[in-house]
Amino acid sequence: MPVSSTMLALGTHAPDFSLVEPATGKTVSRDTFADKKALLVMFICNHCPYVQHVAGSLAALAEDYADADLGIVAISSNDTLSYPDDSPDRIAAEARRQGYCFPYLFDATQEVAKAYTAACTPDFFLFGPDRALVYRGRLDGSRPGSSVPLTGDELRSAIDAVLTDEPVSEPQYPSMGCSIKFRRGNVPDYMG
Repeated sequence: MPVSSTMLALGTHAPDFSLVEPATGKTVSRDTFADKKALLVMFICNHCPYVQHVAGSLAALAEDYADADLGIVAISSNDTLSYPDDSPDRIAAEARRQGYCFPYLFDATQEVAKAYTAACTPDFFLFGPDRALVYRGRLDGSRPGSSVPLTGDELRSAIDAVLTDEPVSEPQYPSMGCSIKFRRGNVPDYMG
Protein backbone atom coordinates (compact mmCIF):
# COMPACT_ATOMS: atom_id res chain seq x y z
CA MET A 1 0.00 0.00 0.00
CA PRO A 2 1.49 3.37 -1.01
CA VAL A 3 2.40 5.92 1.66
CA SER A 4 2.38 9.71 1.25
CA SER A 5 5.07 12.12 2.36
CA THR A 6 4.54 14.04 5.59
CA MET A 7 4.85 17.48 3.97
CA LEU A 8 7.34 18.97 6.43
CA ALA A 9 6.52 22.63 7.15
CA LEU A 10 7.87 25.10 4.61
CA GLY A 11 10.60 27.25 6.12
CA THR A 12 12.03 24.35 8.15
CA HIS A 13 15.83 24.52 8.22
CA ALA A 14 17.61 21.60 6.53
CA PRO A 15 18.64 19.10 9.20
CA ASP A 16 22.34 18.32 9.15
CA PHE A 17 23.61 14.91 8.09
CA SER A 18 26.95 13.22 7.71
CA LEU A 19 26.72 9.91 5.86
CA VAL A 20 28.96 7.61 3.87
CA GLU A 21 28.61 7.28 0.12
CA PRO A 22 28.99 3.52 -0.49
CA ALA A 23 30.26 4.02 -4.07
CA THR A 24 33.29 6.06 -2.94
CA GLY A 25 33.61 5.56 0.82
CA LYS A 26 33.57 9.35 1.23
CA THR A 27 31.59 11.08 3.94
CA VAL A 28 29.10 13.64 2.64
CA SER A 29 27.31 16.19 4.81
CA ARG A 30 24.82 18.98 4.35
CA ASP A 31 27.73 21.40 4.46
CA THR A 32 29.42 19.63 1.54
CA PHE A 33 26.98 21.72 -0.51
CA ALA A 34 27.49 25.01 1.38
CA ASP A 35 28.69 26.74 -1.79
CA LYS A 36 25.46 25.91 -3.65
CA LYS A 37 22.47 28.24 -3.81
CA ALA A 38 19.98 25.38 -3.45
CA LEU A 39 20.07 21.87 -2.02
CA LEU A 40 17.87 18.97 -3.10
CA VAL A 41 17.68 16.05 -0.66
CA MET A 42 15.99 12.94 -2.05
CA PHE A 43 15.03 9.86 -0.06
CA ILE A 44 15.13 6.88 -2.41
CA CYS A 45 15.97 3.18 -2.33
CA ASN A 46 16.67 0.40 -4.81
CA HIS A 47 13.77 -2.01 -4.40
CA CYS A 48 10.74 0.32 -4.49
CA PRO A 49 8.77 0.28 -7.78
CA TYR A 50 7.97 3.99 -7.33
CA VAL A 51 11.69 4.80 -7.25
CA GLN A 52 12.40 2.40 -10.12
CA HIS A 53 9.75 4.31 -12.09
CA VAL A 54 11.58 7.64 -11.64
CA ALA A 55 15.23 6.52 -11.43
CA GLY A 56 16.05 7.46 -15.02
CA SER A 57 14.37 10.84 -14.52
CA LEU A 58 16.45 11.48 -11.41
CA ALA A 59 19.63 10.75 -13.36
CA ALA A 60 18.44 13.07 -16.17
CA LEU A 61 17.49 15.83 -13.71
CA ALA A 62 20.96 15.70 -12.17
CA GLU A 63 22.59 15.83 -15.61
CA ASP A 64 20.39 18.76 -16.66
CA TYR A 65 21.35 20.74 -13.54
CA ALA A 66 25.00 19.62 -13.41
CA ASP A 67 26.23 23.16 -14.11
CA ALA A 68 23.58 24.88 -11.98
CA ASP A 69 24.04 26.27 -8.50
CA LEU A 70 22.27 23.21 -7.08
CA GLY A 71 23.55 20.50 -4.77
CA ILE A 72 21.82 17.13 -5.09
CA VAL A 73 22.06 14.19 -2.73
CA ALA A 74 20.09 10.94 -2.39
CA ILE A 75 19.73 8.98 0.83
CA SER A 76 18.56 5.42 1.44
CA SER A 77 17.36 4.77 5.00
CA ASN A 78 15.77 1.34 4.69
CA ASP A 79 16.38 -1.54 7.08
CA THR A 80 18.81 -3.69 5.11
CA LEU A 81 18.24 -6.81 7.18
CA SER A 82 14.68 -7.00 5.88
CA TYR A 83 15.47 -5.34 2.52
CA PRO A 84 18.94 -6.50 1.41
CA ASP A 85 18.46 -4.90 -2.04
CA ASP A 86 18.99 -1.58 -0.25
CA SER A 87 22.32 -2.55 1.33
CA PRO A 88 25.35 -0.28 0.84
CA ASP A 89 27.01 -2.49 -1.78
CA ARG A 90 23.81 -2.58 -3.81
CA ILE A 91 23.37 1.19 -3.41
CA ALA A 92 26.82 1.64 -4.96
CA ALA A 93 25.92 -0.74 -7.80
CA GLU A 94 22.62 1.05 -8.46
CA ALA A 95 24.32 4.46 -8.53
CA ARG A 96 26.71 3.15 -11.19
CA ARG A 97 23.95 1.39 -13.15
CA GLN A 98 21.73 4.48 -13.25
CA GLY A 99 24.63 6.83 -13.92
CA TYR A 100 23.81 9.00 -10.92
CA CYS A 101 26.12 12.02 -10.84
CA PHE A 102 25.08 12.85 -7.28
CA PRO A 103 26.07 11.15 -4.02
CA TYR A 104 23.76 8.26 -3.05
CA LEU A 105 24.23 7.84 0.71
CA PHE A 106 23.32 5.20 3.27
CA ASP A 107 21.54 6.22 6.51
CA ALA A 108 22.47 3.23 8.68
CA THR A 109 20.91 4.60 11.89
CA GLN A 110 17.80 5.92 10.13
CA GLU A 111 18.23 9.14 12.12
CA VAL A 112 18.49 11.32 9.01
CA ALA A 113 15.17 10.05 7.66
CA LYS A 114 13.60 10.84 11.03
CA ALA A 115 15.12 14.34 11.09
CA TYR A 116 13.59 15.08 7.67
CA THR A 117 10.31 13.31 8.54
CA ALA A 118 10.83 11.27 5.37
CA ALA A 119 8.03 8.74 5.07
CA CYS A 120 8.23 7.27 1.59
CA THR A 121 10.46 6.61 -1.37
CA PRO A 122 10.81 8.76 -3.31
CA ASP A 123 10.45 11.82 -1.10
CA PHE A 124 11.92 15.19 -2.15
CA PHE A 125 13.05 18.18 -0.06
CA LEU A 126 14.33 21.37 -1.74
CA PHE A 127 16.07 24.04 0.32
CA GLY A 128 16.95 27.59 -0.69
CA PRO A 129 20.11 29.66 -0.09
CA ASP A 130 19.47 29.96 3.65
CA ARG A 131 18.67 26.21 3.74
CA ALA A 132 15.02 26.88 4.54
CA LEU A 133 12.61 24.38 2.98
CA VAL A 134 10.89 25.83 -0.09
CA TYR A 135 9.49 22.66 -1.70
CA ARG A 136 8.61 19.18 -0.51
CA GLY A 137 6.62 16.38 -2.03
CA ARG A 138 6.58 14.78 -5.43
CA LEU A 139 8.56 14.83 -8.66
CA ASP A 140 5.38 15.08 -10.72
CA GLY A 141 1.98 13.38 -11.06
CA SER A 142 3.26 10.20 -12.73
CA ARG A 143 3.05 6.84 -10.94
CA PRO A 144 3.95 3.29 -11.99
CA GLY A 145 1.26 1.97 -14.32
CA SER A 146 -0.38 5.38 -14.81
CA SER A 147 -0.85 7.08 -18.15
CA VAL A 148 0.56 10.34 -16.77
CA PRO A 149 3.87 11.13 -18.49
CA LEU A 150 7.00 11.26 -16.35
CA THR A 151 8.33 14.82 -16.72
CA GLY A 152 9.59 15.92 -13.30
CA ASP A 153 7.87 19.23 -14.01
CA GLU A 154 6.78 20.03 -10.46
CA LEU A 155 10.21 19.56 -8.89
CA ARG A 156 12.00 21.16 -11.85
CA SER A 157 9.73 24.20 -11.63
CA ALA A 158 10.57 24.57 -7.94
CA ILE A 159 14.31 24.24 -8.63
CA ASP A 160 14.12 26.82 -11.42
CA ALA A 161 12.26 29.23 -9.15
CA VAL A 162 14.90 29.00 -6.40
CA LEU A 163 17.77 29.39 -8.85
CA THR A 164 16.18 32.54 -10.36
CA ASP A 165 15.18 34.07 -6.99
CA GLU A 166 11.46 33.60 -7.69
CA PRO A 167 8.89 32.26 -5.22
CA VAL A 168 8.13 28.54 -5.47
CA SER A 169 4.58 28.03 -6.65
CA GLU A 170 1.79 26.47 -4.65
CA PRO A 171 0.07 24.12 -4.22
CA GLN A 172 2.63 21.45 -3.48
CA TYR A 173 1.52 17.82 -3.50
CA PRO A 174 2.80 14.96 -1.36
CA SER A 175 4.96 12.31 -2.92
CA MET A 176 3.65 8.77 -2.87
CA GLY A 177 5.60 5.56 -2.75
CA CYS A 178 6.82 2.71 -0.60
CA SER A 179 7.14 3.42 3.10
CA ILE A 180 10.63 3.83 4.46
CA LYS A 181 11.39 0.49 6.08
CA PHE A 182 12.23 1.39 9.66
CA ARG A 183 13.59 -1.29 11.95
CA ARG A 184 11.25 -2.54 14.66
CA GLY A 185 11.45 -0.23 17.62
CA ASN A 186 12.87 2.51 15.39
CA VAL A 187 9.61 3.70 13.81
CA PRO A 188 9.20 7.47 14.32
CA ASP A 189 6.01 8.94 15.78
CA TYR A 190 5.00 10.57 12.49
CA MET A 191 4.80 7.09 10.89
CA GLY A 192 2.14 6.05 13.39
